[in-house]
Amino acid sequence: MTAPVSTELPVVVIGAGPVGLAAAAHLAGRGLRPLVLEAGPSAGTAVRDWAHVRLFSPWSEVIDPAAEKLLAPTGWVRPDGAAYPTGGDWAERYLQPLADALGDRVRYGVTVTGVARAGRDRIVDSGREDQPFTVHVTTAGGHEELITARAVLDASGTWSTPGPLGADGLPALGERAAADHVSYRVPDLDDPAVRARYAGRRTAVVGSGASAFTALAGLAGLAEQEDGTHAVWVLRRGLGANTFGGGEADQLPARGALGLRAKAAVEAGHASAVTGFRTAAVERDGDRLVLVAEDGRRSAPVDEVIVLTGFRPDLSFLSEVRLGLDERLQAPTALAPLIDPNVHSCGTVYPHGVAELSHPERDIHLVGMKSYGRAPTFLAMTGYEQVRSVAAALAGDHDAAGRVELTLPETGVCGGAGLFDEPADAEEPGGGCCGGPATLDIGTAAPGSSGGC
Repeated sequence: MTAPVSTELPVVVIGAGPVGLAAAAHLAGRGLRPLVLEAGPSAGTAVRDWAHVRLFSPWSEVIDPAAEKLLAPTGWVRPDGAAYPTGGDWAERYLQPLADALGDRVRYGVTVTGVARAGRDRIVDSGREDQPFTVHVTTAGGHEELITARAVLDASGTWSTPGPLGADGLPALGERAAADHVSYRVPDLDDPAVRARYAGRRTAVVGSGASAFTALAGLAGLAEQEDGTHAVWVLRRGLGANTFGGGEADQLPARGALGLRAKAAVEAGHASAVTGFRTAAVERDGDRLVLVAEDGRRSAPVDEVIVLTGFRPDLSFLSEVRLGLDERLQAPTALAPLIDPNVHSCGTVYPHGVAELSHPERDIHLVGMKSYGRAPTFLAMTGYEQVRSVAAALAGDHDAAGRVELTLPETGVCGGAGLFDEPADAEEPGGGCCGGPATLDIGTAAPGSSGGC
């Protein structure tokens, strides 16, 4: 029998993104003490990195019920539920007001560098669960602190750890040396400096998801205005019936429309596809770059490379706690079969909670996009359901923790990025994700990671 850790201690939430802040709202509503640690200077720091991207889902699907209840007394005005926010809208009109309502329960400029059991490294069994967690942090000023917590919810996401160019999951040879011409983000072509980087130039777009569709569609639009602009779409697989997504049959209509626009870019000649190309190296050709495939094929020289090959979790600061993770997805072992991208899309992931998010180490949970590891099927609404269940469990309400209180709609915030030139009331919203291009959990509390979506 283990002694309970003091309920007077805070529950530390890593990341002040959508799911991290929703977690704090649910914890506060249960009478618990949340403490949100955010590495950035404001709420939704990572969301603000893709402020130009419009979500696939409307406001009605990206506001957490407990958060809305917390906001109500502040005079907050709920946005039109049918409108589609950009990342910037989401941060300014919802996330920051929510963080402000939480007050001193949110700390900014605090980077989590490690989590452990007090006085116990990963090996020690004796008295382990009797001990609280110690959360090691560094402030923006370089000061080191130790925070004691009864539980830890890691909503730090995956935004700051994008996948590399190399087909083997590691950086391609020469990729780091070519960093001045390689980007891992959907470009904001409304920004004059960014526009100048791609206008009139050849750009390789590597990836096959919604983020790649977004980049192709954006570059196609630029090509219509700037002569010489061309995209080279580098695919590790061949072109097939599903290459451009589900089209009009897509469960997320905006995502389907985005795929059709990418297809139109190829058909119009603004983008050309190179298939079955698994990149092994990047070589310089004067001021340009050449991609070299594992089979020895070489691309034509390009000026820029946009790598959109997904995201992955940063687990480095969790090395002293005992996590049970799937060996492929790096998601909790009970959750992994439910989110396997080989089987599921955003609309077919069953709502889940504390049971699927538990680890051998009690009272530590990866939530939001971080919980999905490398899977791109995350829905913001699913993240809200996760933290509702976890908060209920921490409060001792196991009946509520075990219930499913979410019915997923036909659409939802899903992995991927979208077009960013649509008005908020456009009939076809541009795109979106769990909170960012190609999914993000959105905050930046942990080094090399993002916050909670």
